[in-house]
Amino acid sequence: MYRRFLLPDEVALIPKELKEVMSLFMEFGFDIYLVGGGVRNILLEKAPVNCDLATNATPEQSLEVLKEYEPFYNNDFGTVSYDIEVNGNKELYEVTTYRSEKEYSDFRRPDNVSWGKTLEEDVTRRDFTINAMVVGEKEGKFELIDLVGGIEDFEKGLIRAVGDPERRFGEDPLRMMRAIRIAAILGFSVEEETMKAISVKSPLLEKISKERVRDELMKIIGSSYPADGVQLLISTGLMKHIMPEVLEGKGVIQSGHHKLTVLDHMLEGLRYSSSPDPVVRFATFIHDVGKPRSQRFKCRKCGKMFRDISDEITMCANCGFSQPTKGMVTFYGHEVIGARMAKEICERLRFTNKDTEKIVTLVRMHMFAYQPEMTDSAIRRLIRKVGKENIADMILLRIADRKGSGSNTTSWRFMELQKRIGEQLFEPMEINDMVVNGRDVIEVLKVEPGPVVGRVLRELFDEVLEDTSKNIKEYLLARIAEIGSK
Repeated sequence: MYRRFLLPDEVALIPKELKEVMSLFMEFGFDIYLVGGGVRNILLEKAPVNCDLATNATPEQSLEVLKEYEPFYNNDFGTVSYDIEVNGNKELYEVTTYRSEKEYSDFRRPDNVSWGKTLEEDVTRRDFTINAMVVGEKEGKFELIDLVGGIEDFEKGLIRAVGDPERRFGEDPLRMMRAIRIAAILGFSVEEETMKAISVKSPLLEKISKERVRDELMKIIGSSYPADGVQLLISTGLMKHIMPEVLEGKGVIQSGHHKLTVLDHMLEGLRYSSSPDPVVRFATFIHDVGKPRSQRFKCRKCGKMFRDISDEITMCANCGFSQPTKGMVTFYGHEVIGARMAKEICERLRFTNKDTEKIVTLVRMHMFAYQPEMTDSAIRRLIRKVGKENIADMILLRIADRKGSGSNTTSWRFMELQKRIGEQLFEPMEINDMVVNGRDVIEVLKVEPGPVVGRVLRELFDEVLEDTSKNIKEYLLARIAEIGSK
C-alpha cells in the first residue's frame, strides 16, 4: 500500500464544491473518496472535473446525504448523480457505492452486483491501476491512497490492467480501447502484458455496440497523440474490428512525391492535423482510404494500365518496357471511391447525418486542383462544392496531407489559393444570398408559388455566381421579367 498526504498545491486544485460534498458524507459517518480521472488530474497539476467518487454508503443512503443537490439514481450499479456548478461551469458528479462484481455475460454489465464493504474490494475490480488510486480526507488532510501500484505506473507512464488483464477485458471489451485512449491522451505506453491481452481479446470488440466503439474511437482521434493511438489500434488487432478498410492500405506503395505506403501516409496525415475537431481529424485520417481499391499500374512508355503487379522491376506485358513498379502507380478516382467507403464506415459506426455528410464531403473533395488562371467564379464554384462551412477544414486537411507526405506545409500556389478563397468567401454563394427572392419573382411575373419560381431563381443565381457584380436588385428584377417572358 502507498499512502501520502497531498501537497498544499495539490489540495488547492480540489474544488470547494467537491470538498463540501466529501465533508457531508463524513458527517453522516460514511467513507468517501475521489477516484479515476480526478485523481490523475491532481497528479498532473490540473483541477478535477466531472468528479467520480466512491463510498460505502448504499445508493439510498447517498440519495439522503445529497438531497439538497437534487440527486438522481437511474441505474442498477450503485451510481447516484447530480449536477453542480463549479467555477461557472456545469459539471456532473457521480457517487458510486463500493462494488464487488461477478460475471459479465453481456460484456458490459455485471450479472450480479454486491455492495462492497471496503475500499480494497472496490479498487481491485477497477480497470487500470492509474484509475484505481483514490484521494480521501483524514483528520482534515487530503490523502492519496494506492492499493494496486498505480502511482508507480503513473510515474513510469504505463497503462496497466488491475489484476488479470484478460479477465478485465473479458468483463468489458471496450476497456481495450479505453486503455489506448488514456495512453493517447496522456502520452503513456500500454504495459506489455496488458498489450498482449488486448491482442488476444481483440475479437471481443465485436460484442460492443457500434455507438460505444465510435465514441471511444473519436476520443482517441481527438487526443493529444491521435496517430500513436490509432497505430496501437492497428498493432493490437482492434482496428480490424473497427475499420478494416484502412488496413487495405498496409504495404500499398505510392509514387511521385510520396515516400510512404498509403496506410503510413494516412497515419502521418492524422499526426500533422492541426484541427481541434475530431470529425475533421477523422476525415483527415481516412482521406486516402480509397487508394488501394483504385490502384493501377501504368506503363510509362505505352500507357497500358494493369491492376496487379508485385515485382520491384516490371516489364510491360504490352510493349516489353522495363520500369520500377513505384514509378508506375496511379490512383485515379480514389477520392470518389474513398467517399463511398467513408459513407459506409460512417453509417456502420452510427455517425450522425451531419458528421457523415461533412466527412464524406472532405474525403470526396480533398483532391481539388488549383491553377492561377482560374477565374473568381471558378473559385466560388469550388467553395460551393466544398461548402462554405467546410472550406477552412478542407484547407487544414490539405495542409496535413502535404505534411504527411513529406512536403512543405504550403507553397506559393497553395497560399495564393487560400488568399483567393478568402476574397470570395463573402460573395454570394447560395440562392438566398441574392438581393431578390421568391416573393420578387411572384410579384414581377404575377404567378402563383410553384416550379416556375424556383427555375427563375436558379437561372438568376447562375448569373450571379458567374459575375457577383450583377447582384443588384434593379438588374435582377429586370432579368426576372426577361426570363419570365421566354
